[in-house]
Amino acid sequence: MRLASDEIARGPWVYARRVESAEGVEDGALVAVEDASGRFVGHALYNSGSDIRLRWLARGRKNALDRPAEFLGGRLRAADELRRRVLRLEEVTDSYRVAHAEGDDLPGLVVDRLGDVLVCEYHALGFLRLRAEVEQALLRLYPGAAIVARVPDGAQRSERIEARWLPEVGAPRAEHWINEHGLAFPVQAAGGHKTGWFCDQRDNRVRLGALARGRSVLDLFCNTGGFALQAARAGARSVRAVDLDEKALERARAAAERNRLAVEFVHADAFDVLRALAEERESERPELVICDPHKLIPSRTHLEAGRRKYLDLFALGLSATRPGGLFAAFSCSGALELEGFLGILFQAARRAERDLRLLAILEAGPDQPQRPDWPRSRYLKGALVALDR
Repeated sequence: MRLASDEIARGPWVYARRVESAEGVEDGALVAVEDASGRFVGHALYNSGSDIRLRWLARGRKNALDRPAEFLGGRLRAADELRRRVLRLEEVTDSYRVAHAEGDDLPGLVVDRLGDVLVCEYHALGFLRLRAEVEQALLRLYPGAAIVARVPDGAQRSERIEARWLPEVGAPRAEHWINEHGLAFPVQAAGGHKTGWFCDQRDNRVRLGALARGRSVLDLFCNTGGFALQAARAGARSVRAVDLDEKALERARAAAERNRLAVEFVHADAFDVLRALAEERESERPELVICDPHKLIPSRTHLEAGRRKYLDLFALGLSATRPGGLFAAFSCSGALELEGFLGILFQAARRAERDLRLLAILEAGPDQPQRPDWPRSRYLKGALVALDR
């Protein structure tokens, strides 16, 4: 496989325009890559059907990629060591991200641990073809674990993955319980949203929960109730959690019951709830509002429409927050960068005619690391602001 020039762009991806056409190379194959002058530059996963033509696994020197199982074992072992030995995540939870794709030099592969189940989320055809090697390596790290594979719809389209490579769809896995910072939650591996649990918000749930003591709290897009339950446990005066997903609310109610916490769960559209609150007296509005919506910008082609949705949502959220209260806003849209996100939030404050102060930038936990040349690895962005009285 040869690049179109001797100049190699930074980052883990090489786009189609930078790669010479290659005949006879199978999509998803692991290939040795040369620059335009014929010099070896690294190994990558190739896919002619994707605009991301190459995903680097190793650059600069030859590695043991003629033995991919051994190579993947080393990469996954290093990623796992960061979580268990360095970060000591098992002291606070049994659910965390084991491998974070580009952030762990495994571009296109995400692995989440949810208790005794590992969920492998494949975003690249090349890793899907190496599925057996990936699972063998994971079972060496987590003997006896159950492994579930999923391929997001977006990845199926962008990678043009044929049906023969997709995991067999059997009966849905039964729900099981995980533990996070002393609370138990029911999850369905690879069911519902993403892998089945939002590991990225683990630290933010505890941080915002600590601020909830003595306050009335509104948790929007609550999913399984992670923020709401932490707020209730920390001593919030009242907690209301809102979501449109009835199954997610059922899990959240079960979690509240098991943890013996008082939370009011509401099946409703967050926009409708906020519009109603904005009409209430200021003394009736919540003192801490957490707004963590699903991805409103699925791709860059939806950027402007998604920006307008975030603007509307945050303006309503700020209007519905009691003066002197706290508002936490999040976006998990990778196409929206932090500067743009903050710009939308500040614009929303002007629309809502609220003066605020930025207290903290919030992001994913350390089990979702970022390489310096690839900021997209830190897709989750958030801000905690205080409203003036």
